[in-house]
Amino acid sequence: MKVETILFDLDGTLIDTNELIIASFTHTLEKYGDRSYTREEVINFIGPPLVDSLSKVNPYKVEEMMDTYRKHNYENHEKYVKAYPTVVETIKTLKEQSYQLGIVTTKLTDTAKLGLKITGLADLFEVMIGLDDVENAKPHPEPILKAIDQLQANPMTTMMVGDNYHDIEAGHNAGVQTAGVAWSIKGRKILEEHEPNYMLEEMSDLLQIVGVEQDAKN
Repeated sequence: MKVETILFDLDGTLIDTNELIIASFTHTLEKYGDRSYTREEVINFIGPPLVDSLSKVNPYKVEEMMDTYRKHNYENHEKYVKAYPTVVETIKTLKEQSYQLGIVTTKLTDTAKLGLKITGLADLFEVMIGLDDVENAKPHPEPILKAIDQLQANPMTTMMVGDNYHDIEAGHNAGVQTAGVAWSIKGRKILEEHEPNYMLEEMSDLLQIVGVEQDAKN
């Protein structure tokens, strides 16, 4: 199937924010939680919108918890955030080859832009859909469909790439092709259960999938 447009999740897909997210959750839970949380429990919070995860901890103080989390997360980006191997060069190659590229994330747009800036990816995407741009977060199709609309793209030639089952399900719901990333902190097995069209061992695998010639990468 031909691919002309590629939409990417951000955290855990393009940029490694896992330790930052875990640190921000841990910081927040230490302040508001009624018990200690294991690393495995904290990892289970990753993926859904922040409000959904924190509501499970204390539904009466969600706004305060979100403010605490976001403050810690924003202030510590420089300390933790980096791009995954082969991401920057792959995205640059796709851009040079005139693919339409976009970000579809459950982060707020300003924080997402900060992560892109730190990792040198800021000017490579034509559209960004953040949590504050939609009524319904992934796995609802709205964020993907909104990106497609802004790019005037064809869903039949669009692919969604992500590290969480929400990304794969959102892609299915929007009627686009999907690719999971094997470096997901949740584990590739969880992604495979949701039947993405492709599984990337590293981001550069995407070039072969969409048909970029080997000499175009060099």
